[in-house]
Order: sequence, then structure tokens, then C-alpha cells
Amino acid sequence: MLFVHRLAAKVRMQANNATPRHVPILSFAKAIAVMNLGIISCAPRCYSTRRLMAAAKERGYKASVVNTLKCSIDLQPGKPDLYYKGKPLGGFDAMIPRIGASITYFGTAVVRQLEQMNVFVANSSAGIANSRDKLRSLQMLSRHHIGMPRTTFVRDRGDVIPAIQRIGGAPVIIKLLEGTQGVGVILADTIKVAEAIIETLQTAKQNVLVQSFVAESKGRDVRAFVVGDRVIGAMRRVAQGDEFRSNVHRGGLVEAVELDDEYRETAIRASQIMGLRVAGVDMLEGKNGPQVMEVNSSPGLEGIERATKMDIAGAIIEYCAAHVDFPEMDIRQRLTVSRGYGVCELVVPEGSHFVGMTITDGEFIDRDINVLTLYRGKTVIPNPKHSRMLEAGDRLLCFGKQEAMKDLVPKKTRKKRAPVVRSLDPAMIDEASAPPTYQ
Repeated sequence: MLFVHRLAAKVRMQANNATPRHVPILSFAKAIAVMNLGIISCAPRCYSTRRLMAAAKERGYKASVVNTLKCSIDLQPGKPDLYYKGKPLGGFDAMIPRIGASITYFGTAVVRQLEQMNVFVANSSAGIANSRDKLRSLQMLSRHHIGMPRTTFVRDRGDVIPAIQRIGGAPVIIKLLEGTQGVGVILADTIKVAEAIIETLQTAKQNVLVQSFVAESKGRDVRAFVVGDRVIGAMRRVAQGDEFRSNVHRGGLVEAVELDDEYRETAIRASQIMGLRVAGVDMLEGKNGPQVMEVNSSPGLEGIERATKMDIAGAIIEYCAAHVDFPEMDIRQRLTVSRGYGVCELVVPEGSHFVGMTITDGEFIDRDINVLTLYRGKTVIPNPKHSRMLEAGDRLLCFGKQEAMKDLVPKKTRKKRAPVVRSLDPAMIDEASAPPTYQ
């Protein structure tokens, strides 16, 4: 893939110098044009923005900073428009969103509008929204068996102590859902202290998460920088003095680290689950392996580049260039226009006649149903062989005719119950609308 990136960049440079003999090599792609790249950011002078700009221009691309808050969105049938400083924003091939946490809602709306306009964005609006919601992101990771500190989320004061006890008791970490860069992260040494802190924060209308304290990782964590499906660099951050938060913005020291396969795979899977192409995945080094704390959609570049001495900004630019040259097929759109076809997940339950059969035996091939992926526990098997034996608990992601796939599901398990609408007794309406009585 790196060869393709460099070849595309070389063809662009040749196209700019413009003798006709240079053009036909990759005339089927956008590689003959200079990529016009935008960086969506409210901080044009910060290290990350300046490095992305420099890396783009170094490779011969056009690059400019688009201030998120100077954008406005126009909506009309069939024509989504984006305006910047009162003028139509157009001509961009790709955008790299650097959305600040305080403007997540507006920033993701701008990114979503760019998606509607068919502009490639390094991180999707959905991926950014997923990562910014700490609770939602942990819910998504939990479902996919990603290692993480035990976490609880409570609102009722009476549930606080039982919830803390369920995750192993004190000490615990208390986190504001909206906090970033270590702000709003508190270490509580005892259950009483934790209860008092949570009560105070909830009184101030703050939502908080409570996590078990990973003692063996006190004061340090690992950040893996993911671009596409690769970890391109990683650093260990170490807190100073009695500080338990290792964020660079809080004075933490950084050092390059070589991750083993387990940490690399965890970081890549976590970013993919969030729906992010470019991400900084923060992990604690637990005794049972990596524990994901957070997946960042706008990770800072200064710490990772200083630690690794690697051109992280350049890798992001080349990744964007590759997608502009050879854009991904929009699978969802293709499926939408394929009348009668679709994707579904088939579960092989205990006692099913499919248990012990191969994919061929199960009539998938005869019915023109393609098994795209087989999920077996924590194992993901893409494009499984037709000779693969099916086991109880397997989940099959299939593509084919909807009627053919429906026939594979036992009728008893796919009956739909239509809602029954009955007449309502007027007395019940009166009873429900009467003011409550207190004893």
C-alpha cells in the first residue's frame, strides 16, 4: 500500500509539470490531479494543525485550515451545501477533522455535511460522536470483548456503594463524561470519599463514570496511534511525582514503546469498533493484558512525534491521498439499490440442525447465499472456507436474497406479532390524568 501512495504522489508531481507523456499511466484514477486537502480546526497555530499542513505541502498537495465555527450548513432537497465565511465551500478532495470536545455537536454536523457532499473525511461524524461519548464508547467496546477497567454508571445515590463494590471496591477512578486531557478525572481512595465526590458532582448536574483502579499501571499508560488498519507508532506516558494522570498536557513524560501483537490488535479493533480511521487508543498495562481507557478521534501529534521521531502527520496525509486516489466503494448504497438482496446475521443455536454441518452442507451455496464473516466467540473469521464446520453459538454474516435467507430461519423463531389495538375504557383515562394522592 505504501508503494501505491508513493506512486500516486509521483504521478501527481509529474502531472503538475505537464508533459502529455506523463499522464496516461494512472489516467483511471484521481492521481493526475493535486489533492486539495482541508483541515477542520479552530486552532490553526497548534502543533498538530501546523504539522499536518507542513506534511501535506511537503508532498505537493494543496492544504488549508477551515475554522469549524466559521462554517454554516444549508439544507435543501437533493443539494446539501456548506458555506465558509459566507461563501460556498467546495473543491476539497479530503478533510481531516480536528474537532474540539467543546464543539462536538456542531463539529460533527459539519463533518456529516461533508459526507453528504461526497468529500472523503479521515474520521466519520459517527465515529467522532461515538468516541466523544465515554459511556457509549465503553458500551460498544464491552460488547466486542475488548479489555477495559470494570466500569459502572449510576444516578441514584443509593446505588453508588453497591456499584463500587461490584467493580472491586476502592480505590476507584471517577470520570466526568465530558472531560478531556485528564480534566475531570479523580482518584478516590475510599468508598466514602468516592460517594461524597459523586454526590457533589451529581448535584452540579454532572454525569460520572466510576472505574476500578488498575494498580499495576498507576501513573502510566500506553497510547497507540492507529491509521487505517495499522498501528504506526506508540508511546508510553509516565506521570510525574504523585500525579496519577499521565496525560502530556498534565506534564507526563513520554517514551517510544514497541507494542506486542496483543496490544496492537486491541488498538486496531478498538478504533474500528468506534468507526475511526485515525485514532489514538489509550490503554493501561494490566496484569491480564491491555485495558482500553479511551479512543481519541483527534489525538495530538506532538507527544507521539517527539517520542517516536516518526512522521505521523505524513502517514495521515498519505492515508487520505490513497483514499482520494482509490475511493472505497459505498457498500451500503450498493445494497440499497440491489432489490431483494440484503445482509443479515444468522445465529446457530444449540440443538440446531446446522451444528456439525459445513457451510456447503447447510445449503448456503445452493441458495446463492455468501457467508461474509463467521463470528465464533471472540474469534472473527472473514470469508470462511466452505468446508468450515459450524458450531453452536456461531454467528454468520451473510449476503444474498432476503427470501432465501429467511427460509433458513425456523418459522417459529421468525414470527412477527402484529400490535393489537383495543378500545380504551374512558375511566382509565380519567384515572391516569387525575392528580396523584400521597399518604
